[in-house]
Amino acid sequence: MNKTYFITGIGTGIGKTIVSAILTEKLQADYWKPIQSGDLDNSDSLLVARLISNQKTVIHPEQFKLSQPLSPHLSARIDGIHIEAAAIKAPATTNNLVIEGAGGLMVPINEEELILDLIKSLSAKVIVVSQNYLGSINHTLLTLEVLKSRKIEVEGLIFNGAANEESERYISTYSGIPILGRIPQLDNLDKESVQKAGAHLLF
Repeated sequence: MNKTYFITGIGTGIGKTIVSAILTEKLQADYWKPIQSGDLDNSDSLLVARLISNQKTVIHPEQFKLSQPLSPHLSARIDGIHIEAAAIKAPATTNNLVIEGAGGLMVPINEEELILDLIKSLSAKVIVVSQNYLGSINHTLLTLEVLKSRKIEVEGLIFNGAANEESERYISTYSGIPILGRIPQLDNLDKESVQKAGAHLLF
């Protein structure tokens, strides 16, 4: 049975796109970023397309391509666009699907809805990308608590970057959420490194 995973993170800039590329390559899954806010000439979809090697993956077009590198709700307002979670429909595919969010759970997509509401409407299992830094235990546990409060199923955690075994152990033990992998810092970000990094994921 094909699976749909929504990749979210404990904040912005912690490696969601890199992890999405690695998971997409590992599973030879399809990839979809529903909302791209800014950087349209160097979008996350274009980056993932450059980093995968397999011939099975389809990169599905973004439903919303917003011109400004701002929170989606503000970028959409500037562009004269209204985004609603219920109007965002996952692309039809017979393959596994990796969906990448924009920022973290509480990023607004309009005046009333957040990325969290989009996840709920898509009925996808969530993979949380975390990174080890001072405060990351708090940020990761808060993210997991919000998902739990909304009764959203979490497939597991992926840690990106330098390892911290104690932080990772505590987060997984306290939350009861399994660790699906630890992606080391990739010095050379290319197709070969992304393909090799898949060995670090438990799929």
